[in-house]
Amino acid sequence: MKLKNTVGLVVGAALAASTMPVMAQTAGSVEVEAFAKRYFTDSFRDLNDGALVGGAIGYYLTDDVLLNVGLGTYRNLRTEERFGADNKREDIDGRLSHVEAVYHFGEGNFRPYVSGGLAHQELDQVGKSNRDRTTMALAGFGVKNYLNENFFLKAGVDVAYGFDHSNTEWMAGVGLGLNFGGKAAPAAEPAPAPVVAPAPAPQPEPQMQAVRVELDVKFDFDRDSIRPEFRQDIQSLAEFMKTYPSVTTTVEGHTDSVGSDVYNQRLSERRANAVRQALIAEGVDASRVSAVGHGEARPIADNATDAGRAMNRRVEAEVEAKVQVR
Repeated sequence: MKLKNTVGLVVGAALAASTMPVMAQTAGSVEVEAFAKRYFTDSFRDLNDGALVGGAIGYYLTDDVLLNVGLGTYRNLRTEERFGADNKREDIDGRLSHVEAVYHFGEGNFRPYVSGGLAHQELDQVGKSNRDRTTMALAGFGVKNYLNENFFLKAGVDVAYGFDHSNTEWMAGVGLGLNFGGKAAPAAEPAPAPVVAPAPAPQPEPQMQAVRVELDVKFDFDRDSIRPEFRQDIQSLAEFMKTYPSVTTTVEGHTDSVGSDVYNQRLSERRANAVRQALIAEGVDASRVSAVGHGEARPIADNATDAGRAMNRRVEAEVEAKVQVR
């Protein structure tokens, strides 16, 4: 398969996937990739270094683990020794098929990875009709840059160890790929409606006053852990809710504009859930607290400045109760 044909398959898959709901880098999504690598042969083969071009397809078993299979063909491989009357070096044909597991680190646009698996290599044998076949162990590392929710660029290095010849060979190259077909995260369940007690017998209507308590928790960049200075504010809100057991609240998470919409949506949900769990840990019944993430859609400050982005990385909640005036 020629490289231009492989790239054509990737572009065709991108057009076919344009109508699909896309959640990149999630469990259940699929990646297809076209790659080109510089191939450094083992010295015992008496071959010059060449290239390996081909394609691969993978399936995300989890948000971080990708199972990948691929096939490449060798280009520009020639023997170092010269043959025949014209004293030319002989061209060598061959291919490399592989299956590997790839583990990705972190979240967001840049994702480093490590990989490991097995490969089967076939090369022409000089002056013979049969082929040199060997099974190889693969290990590699590199980084992917997700340009958007669909497309990514990849650069990496792979080392291959042949079991049959005890040879070690290297490959370094780049790839262009497409990610599509992931499943969207389930929406948070709404809190159940509070149970309304039976109306008591008519009494003289007391004078009531509304009391409101608001919570504003700020977060560090790309983090969902609660900073220590906001624990007292969360405890105060929990005590208020335990004092007035009929009130409920919705915890709303937000992010700044750095990163993709999909990643920021998930980050805002994780922040909201972190504050919700903190309220529950302080003794508030789980049915009285719900959580929702708004991503970067509701800024309260200018995302063009550090100070503005710091204000937008927040979780907000408020409760209101009617208190009898004595």
